[in-house]
Amino acid sequence: MQVFHHLEQLPSLKNAVLTIGSFDGVHVGHQHILQHVRRLAQERGSPSAVLTFEPHPRTVLHPEDASFRLITSTSEKTRLLEQAGIDYVIFAPFTREFARCSAQQYVEDFLMRYLQPAVIVVGYDHRFGSQREGDIDFLRRYEARGFFQVVEIPPQLIEEVTISSTKIRRALEAGDLTYANRLLGHPYALNGTVVSGNRLGRSIGFPTANLALEEARQLVPPDGIYAARAYLTDRSAYDAMLYIGHRPTLAGSQERVIEVHLLGFEGDLYGQSLRIEVLEFIRKDRRLRDLQQLRAQIEVDREAIQQCMARLRAQPSSHRIVCAPDEVVIVVLNYNTCAHLETYLPSVLAHSAGARVVVADNGSPDHSVAMLRARFPQVDVLLLERNYGFAQGYNEALARIEGAEVFVLLNSDVEVTPGWMTPVLEAMQADAHMAVAQPKILAWRDKKRFEYAGAAGGWIDRLGYPFCRGRIFSYCEQDHGQYDRPQECFWASGAAFFIRAELYRRFGGFDGDYFAHNEEIDLCWRLKRAGYSVWCIPQSVVYHLGGGTLEYENPRKVFLNFRNSLFTLLKNETTAKLLWLIPVRLLLDGVAGVRFLLQGQWRAMGAIVQAHLSLYQNYAKTLHKRRLFNDLVRTHRVGPPNRAGRYRGSIVLAHYLFRIRRFDALKTIWPNGNHRTSESFRPSP
Repeated sequence: MQVFHHLEQLPSLKNAVLTIGSFDGVHVGHQHILQHVRRLAQERGSPSAVLTFEPHPRTVLHPEDASFRLITSTSEKTRLLEQAGIDYVIFAPFTREFARCSAQQYVEDFLMRYLQPAVIVVGYDHRFGSQREGDIDFLRRYEARGFFQVVEIPPQLIEEVTISSTKIRRALEAGDLTYANRLLGHPYALNGTVVSGNRLGRSIGFPTANLALEEARQLVPPDGIYAARAYLTDRSAYDAMLYIGHRPTLAGSQERVIEVHLLGFEGDLYGQSLRIEVLEFIRKDRRLRDLQQLRAQIEVDREAIQQCMARLRAQPSSHRIVCAPDEVVIVVLNYNTCAHLETYLPSVLAHSAGARVVVADNGSPDHSVAMLRARFPQVDVLLLERNYGFAQGYNEALARIEGAEVFVLLNSDVEVTPGWMTPVLEAMQADAHMAVAQPKILAWRDKKRFEYAGAAGGWIDRLGYPFCRGRIFSYCEQDHGQYDRPQECFWASGAAFFIRAELYRRFGGFDGDYFAHNEEIDLCWRLKRAGYSVWCIPQSVVYHLGGGTLEYENPRKVFLNFRNSLFTLLKNETTAKLLWLIPVRLLLDGVAGVRFLLQGQWRAMGAIVQAHLSLYQNYAKTLHKRRLFNDLVRTHRVGPPNRAGRYRGSIVLAHYLFRIRRFDALKTIWPNGNHRTSESFRPSP
């Protein structure tokens, strides 16, 4: 991200998508706006930009108002805007002279002269110019003349931003950091420089750093002791004891101070910049009898803060989450994907109102859990003892969630969009036999193209090879709205997998031995054999990075895909069909191995051989599972087997022999070369 404080230094922003505002706090409501700006910019192939003002206009126009307090300093706002993925941030100087500009001067001599944006994203109540004469209608006059496009932020989002800002300030003023941080979507932070103090802390064994705030008008929580996390200039981090108050124990002390003691730190902090994340209120400030009693109280405070930080970082492995019977629970499985969580989780929190968000950590050795506890306190964290893999990891996590009506299993590298849950949940509510559904899944890096893992719904051919509406083998189509009709499919992608919680439990969940890949196909097949349906609801859209855990050509991924596909066939196909299908698959998988060999991918070829050896080694165990799952299907059957989403031809022949690359072209070709329309491709009513 590039930051500019001088307009003369600006590069050309002629193609930029620009939004304008104070963005004080960069809270969840602001993040919603910023994601919208980013999405527009990505669709246009343009940079995203934020124009804000420095100092805050209210401090210039009403300097006498001592009650006004900012939520974030300039450096913290900059950090948060960078974290939101914005390309350019412009801090325009705000002066009384600037405030006297007319609306016309603001647009023509400022916006068009210095910024020249292609798109301006503002709210319906956006005002500018002397006496606030300019508004969105004024901007639309320039849009009509072709200078730029104007995009209006929905009124309900503007109201949400205003309400959130008010609630955050009230929560901070009351010392309710837990609630304030939930509304912010990140920990509240104080930024400043360490200055010289009276060195009293050193004399009683608790050296403290006195913080001079970067922003004098920043809102400071009430006097008291807080659990905190301190970040030094070199980005090293320490648990910390934060004190805010007038030091009533010391005679003659009247100045309010902000002092922080870094647990486990040794060294000199004078002159350093510190960023203090304020996490939880511990106790009110009070006067003590003498320094000896003060030292004893600080010992008690330290122990309380250490316990608090331990609780914030982790819950015991036996921790369970109790939900209401009608609750929707989004469960994100994490293993070493801290960066993904930081990037994509904000969109989940911003666009999933009414749903509970749980991150199940698969024994990650990175700092995912600490980051979640500190930055996303509104997220429930389930700690699993070790890396169970994708399939068993979800089994372990969902077994510890009591209640809930719908589970939404969401990859950690998925960005969701506004209102993404509503179409899917409404469809499931309207059809009691809809067991599983998925949104339309587009590529995060190319938002006009379907993503490999699910696209617009999963299908399977007569030989058991999976493919998707919008993706055949490795070819992913451009999205032109060709698959925007909700359609019943055969399987839904595990990247964004909606399933009725009770059915997940009744049908045994995923096969934990799969580790990853094909487990969703196996479970969907089980449900369809019992008469349930699986759908794609394209009115819901998400963007998937893909390959976030294993790259698509990784030999380990090749092994799991081929092996688990064979396991799925052995557990779900009829005995008569398996007699000829397994030998045919052996032959075709061998052809795939030769193809990898010709491409120089020796390890991928070896992975296919290992996959077949694993099938034979686990043959008896898989047959035992077949009998167990067949019993579940018979017990919970609601109708005849559902064959929707099964292609009666061979996708291998269609793709490699007839050069079919698009899903909608399959209806024109049949494996024997005759042109006919397959009944299996008629959309469901």
